[in-house]
Amino acid sequence: MNRLFQRHIALPQDHGSWVFIFSPLLIGLFAGKNFNAASLALIVAALAAFLIRQPVTIAVKAYTGRRSRTDLPSARFWMLMYGVLILLSVFELIHLGYTTILWLAIPAAPVFAWHLWLVSKREERHQVEIEILATGVLALAAPAAFWVGKGSYDPLGWWLWISTWFQSAASIVHAYLRLAQRDWQSLPALAERFQAGERALTYTTFNLLLAAALSAFAIIAPFVWLAYLLQFGETLWGAAHPASGAKPIAIGMRQLLVSILFTVVFVITWH
Repeated sequence: MNRLFQRHIALPQDHGSWVFIFSPLLIGLFAGKNFNAASLALIVAALAAFLIRQPVTIAVKAYTGRRSRTDLPSARFWMLMYGVLILLSVFELIHLGYTTILWLAIPAAPVFAWHLWLVSKREERHQVEIEILATGVLALAAPAAFWVGKGSYDPLGWWLWISTWFQSAASIVHAYLRLAQRDWQSLPALAERFQAGERALTYTTFNLLLAAALSAFAIIAPFVWLAYLLQFGETLWGAAHPASGAKPIAIGMRQLLVSILFTVVFVITWH
C-alpha cells in the first residue's frame, strides 16, 4: 500500500505551479461573490484536473524508459483517484445545470497532449511557450468560477480570463529572466541588463497599460491596475538587479510571493 501513496507521483513537484490554478480560481470565486454547490464542484474538478497531470506524466516517463516501471502502480492509482473526482464533479455540474461551463475544458486536451509528447521526447524542460499556453488553460478557471457564482453568463468573465492569463504569462517570463541571470559571471552595463529583460518588461508593461486602459474606460474596476503594478515593479527591479548566483528555489519563492500579492490586490480592487 505504501508504494501507492508516493508524494512525488501524487503531487506536482514544481511547487510554484500551484499559484497558476489557485490565483484564477480564487479571483473568479470572489468576483462571482456567491459560493454554492456548483462552486464546490468546480473547485474539485479544477484541482483534480490540475493534479492528474503529475501521475500521467510519471506514467509516460515510465513507458518511455525515463523512469522505472515500478512507478506505474502508483501512477495508475492516482490517475484513477483524480479521474473519479473529475467525473463526479462534472456530473454534479451537469446536474446543477452548468453544462456550458464544461466547454472551457476543451482547450486543455491539445495543450496537455503537446506536453506529454514533449515528455516522451525528453524535451519538456524550458518550454516557455507551452507553459504560457498551459497557464492560459488554467486561467479559464476564473471565468468558470465567476459565472458559477453569478449563476449566469456574463461577458466580463472573459476579461477575468485575459487578466489572469496575462499575469501568469508575465510571471513565467519574469522567472525565466531571473533564472538566466544566475549564470552571469559579471555585472553587465545597465543598458545590457534592460536589454536582457526586454521580453519580461514588455509583458509587464503591456499588462499594466491594458489594466489601466480597461479601468479608465470603466470596463473593470478603477484600481485593478494596482495589482499589475506589483509585477511591473518587480520585473523593473529584477532587470536592474540581476539574480547572479541566486538559488532557483529563492527565485521561485519570491515570484510566488509576488503572485500571491497580485491575487490579493486584484480581489480587493475588483470590488
